[in-house]
Amino acid sequence: MRTYLIEDFLPEQQAKVCQRLADMGLTGPLDGIYYLPLPAGLLTEEQREHSAECGPYIFVLEAEGESNLKLELLVRAQSKLRCSCVAYATPEQRAHIMDYMDNLLRELDITV
Repeated sequence: MRTYLIEDFLPEQQAKVCQRLADMGLTGPLDGIYYLPLPAGLLTEEQREHSAECGPYIFVLEAEGESNLKLELLVRAQSKLRCSCVAYATPEQRAHIMDYMDNLLRELDITV
């Protein structure tokens, strides 16, 4: 699995990030799992075609322990586990989600 790993948080910093994501309504079904939406404008042609059946499309972020955040660079279809529209992020999608996380950390005044 391709991932973007952000590590060496202080426990209170990671808790701050997780609380912000929870406040934004991005919690997943398991503790420490968050679903970050992919904007419609960044969907591939196939993802747009499958959107009604498979969407919305998300990235999964996992809070590991008390000091790491692991962001999967796989675009998942929230309504279906397996489909050809589930694929690793394009360069534009990858840049978007990594910038999203970097900006979130800056907003929370967290440096890692």
